[in-house]
Amino acid sequence: MYLVKTPWLLKQFYSGLLWNEDRDKRIIYLTFDDGPIPVVTPFVLKILKQYQAKATFFCIGDNIRKHPDVFEQVKADGHAIGNHTFHHLKGWKTEDNIYIKDMQACQELTQSNLFRPPYGRIKKSQAKTLQNLYPNLKIIMWDVLSGDFDMSLEPERCLKNVVKHTENGSIVVFHDSLKAFNRLEYVLPRAMEYWSKEGYQFKILL
Repeated sequence: MYLVKTPWLLKQFYSGLLWNEDRDKRIIYLTFDDGPIPVVTPFVLKILKQYQAKATFFCIGDNIRKHPDVFEQVKADGHAIGNHTFHHLKGWKTEDNIYIKDMQACQELTQSNLFRPPYGRIKKSQAKTLQNLYPNLKIIMWDVLSGDFDMSLEPERCLKNVVKHTENGSIVVFHDSLKAFNRLEYVLPRAMEYWSKEGYQFKILL
């Protein structure tokens, strides 16, 4: 069970995290989690280049280690890099010291001020520790979850999710993973075409 559109109440409860950007600007912040992955990540880069779009890639440290060439391609194309832990740990089910060390192992590779907790699940104690360790760190959540990771979701429905709920300043989550590729391959080019016609720009998170 997951929510496509993040409710206001959840944003208030975790008010120290970033859920969306300025609603007054016609900008969408595309984010891609779980890469870098051969075939999938290069596909994303190709589509983004077609629309002169920039995005933020929240990378898993172990995937950077396995696929350094793909990681370098993401950076060379001018996209932003974020930390997504080394082993894709679920914060709610992980002891704080293990979680922090795993994040730091990924940080050695990403050197980023952006962090997204896998599954969007992080204890307040973990968030506080990370922000104390890295004063400039931004913990990035989202206000639109595409659902591309859901293997039971039809690609057409996935497209409807993002088109219906995205608005000015939205942070949208996709996944450059093998699990998501069947839906991502269908949705991303169609969503980019739609948003471009609607006059949106696509920028990185800073």
